[in-house]
Amino acid sequence: MRTKTSQPPELLKEKAYRLIHEAILNETFEPGQFLSESKLIDFLGMSKTPIKSALDRLEAEGFVQVSPKQGIIVKELSHDKVRDIFELRVALELYVCDQIAGRLKKSDIEMLERNLAEQKLLADEGNEPGFTKADSDFHLLLSRFSGNAEIHSVMTMYQAHLYRFALRVIRRVPNRMSAAYEDHREIARSLIEGDIETCKRLIQEHLAFGKGILTT
Repeated sequence: MRTKTSQPPELLKEKAYRLIHEAILNETFEPGQFLSESKLIDFLGMSKTPIKSALDRLEAEGFVQVSPKQGIIVKELSHDKVRDIFELRVALELYVCDQIAGRLKKSDIEMLERNLAEQKLLADEGNEPGFTKADSDFHLLLSRFSGNAEIHSVMTMYQAHLYRFALRVIRRVPNRMSAAYEDHREIARSLIEGDIETCKRLIQEHLAFGKGILTT
């Protein structure tokens, strides 16, 4: 049980959200699992008030369902939601490829190289949550480089779902971290070289693989 804290309620609310959110993303709280109020109080070492606020936010974001009769349940990833988000990602990332291929600045390339080096290290260590975070960051970097604030905002909004999808794929497919790293490395190479058609093909194949694993 976590030690109770004397932080102000507004800080406790944010901390409760972050800890429950992380537990759902990393599947400490698994899809379909029921979370009782007493369990969350013990897990967080907090009173009901900040937990209630955190659950309201998580329900609005689609991570939990709170029912007076059933209680709190961690929502499963529906096939429809997975399909819809992957289709949105394909549309956005292919557009981004058009916009940035062959146009990356030196600083952009350096950021990509740092991210890829981090992915390689985490994959070699077998660090699934760490690699998944770096994986999500790779795709966010591409949207950031496009200079389109709305596309980057949409990608950022879905980052938690992208993380959840990627981690699920990594845990289902042997050696997926190494394969995903190689995909990212080749996508980065095609972007740097300005090979738009190869970039688009690689992105479509990369995203189609994840979508297929999660919807079959």
